[in-house]
Amino acid sequence: MTTAGIDIPIRKVTSTAATKLRLGSLTALVIGSMVGSGVFSLPQNMAAGAGPLAILIGWAITAVGMLALVFVYQSLATRKPALDAGPYAYAKAGFGPFIGFNSAWGYWISAWVGNVSYAVIVFSALSYFFPAFGDGNTWQAVLGASILLWLIHALVLAGIRQATIVNVIVTVAKIAPIVLFVGVVGVAFKLDVWSLDFNGLGNADLGSITAQVKSTMMVTLWVFIGIEGASVFSGRAERRKDIAVATVLGFFTCLALYALVSLLSLGILSQPELAALKNPSMAGVLEAVVGPWGAILINVALVVSVVGAFLSWTLLAAEIPHVAAKDGTMPKFFGRESERGVPSTSLLITNLLVQAFLVVTLFAQSTYQALFYIASAAILVPYIFSGAYAAKLALTGESYESGEQRAGPLFAGLLATVYGLWLVYAAGLAYLFMCAILYAPGIIFYVWARRETSQRVFHPVEAALAAALVAVGIAAAYLIWNGSISPL
Repeated sequence: MTTAGIDIPIRKVTSTAATKLRLGSLTALVIGSMVGSGVFSLPQNMAAGAGPLAILIGWAITAVGMLALVFVYQSLATRKPALDAGPYAYAKAGFGPFIGFNSAWGYWISAWVGNVSYAVIVFSALSYFFPAFGDGNTWQAVLGASILLWLIHALVLAGIRQATIVNVIVTVAKIAPIVLFVGVVGVAFKLDVWSLDFNGLGNADLGSITAQVKSTMMVTLWVFIGIEGASVFSGRAERRKDIAVATVLGFFTCLALYALVSLLSLGILSQPELAALKNPSMAGVLEAVVGPWGAILINVALVVSVVGAFLSWTLLAAEIPHVAAKDGTMPKFFGRESERGVPSTSLLITNLLVQAFLVVTLFAQSTYQALFYIASAAILVPYIFSGAYAAKLALTGESYESGEQRAGPLFAGLLATVYGLWLVYAAGLAYLFMCAILYAPGIIFYVWARRETSQRVFHPVEAALAAALVAVGIAAAYLIWNGSISPL
């Protein structure tokens, strides 16, 4: 499998020594999984709902919460080496098959909805050169995105892996323009612009500081999705301890880049000016400093970067239900492979869903920001239960030696769980309702998988959770149908 500028053979999770991933490859996987489209739109996405003070607070909360999640995956990777495929495996081990299934389902939803957002932002960037593509949701853009989607599908199905030179180009296209942007904008930074309406209270539309901070939460979560990338492919790691190191290195590298991009931009253009920029907004900021060539550079870099990320996350999206089918969490048909070892059925279903949502973007005029909000909200279930599982292990002492210190892992697990719950609150009802609609049909596949393995479908608590999920999903569908809420 190819992802994040590295070569990973598309085979079953059990890998030979020759195909195992080392520290460098795992670190590239983490960074490459996170650095996709989000960073290129950070200036506008953050400024759209917050001033400089709230953005600073938002990054501080994100740094603490995400670092706790990093420690959670670091701990779980070493304490539970038999659990491969990361988030869903931890949720299943800690809280039962139904919670585990919903974690796998939610992670899968996040991955393929995220791919829809990639397709939209690619053609939004191309509209700089071809205006007909608009914000990436015109019929021309949807047609172009559909062609790109099925081209990637054909490449993956054929078992074709990125050549080394392509991997290098994609990696450089992601990182080099961001580093250049930070350097140029840092030199041009103006403190008086940055401090103008520092608390954002001069703009009544932004609301209170708390409201502003909440508005940044889904944005910061979106750019860190992929932090678990090394954990998802833990079964392919040469050394289990490298998973933890790669996750920490990837986190701090991306945190520095992301915070600098969003905060330095506020010293070039004011909050209202940044909020009005078209995405990818890094292009507009750099253009304001150096002229049109800056916008051209960022738009081209984004297209190359996101096409690479599109491929990576197509593979990752197909991997989750494929691996889950192998242990009975998902129906067996998701586990089917082609002669080349490609998870063909999982890949096809994933891309059919991406295609369907691309059509929805045309009729609903869905924006990149609305799509990544849904993708961010959908991934909260696996994140929350990963943190809760780490806390549970520390509380019970399972996997700990006698006398081993447990306070640190317990604190990290609880903090990651609280952070996840805070994000649920920050997401808002519209996006949570949309996620309920996407989660509820999963119950059919859960029942299917349980019956295939002749296991009891629901325990009483699980039955109650399933009923509640269906009820919320139906209510959400009704509210969206009559126009009461509109997440897209």
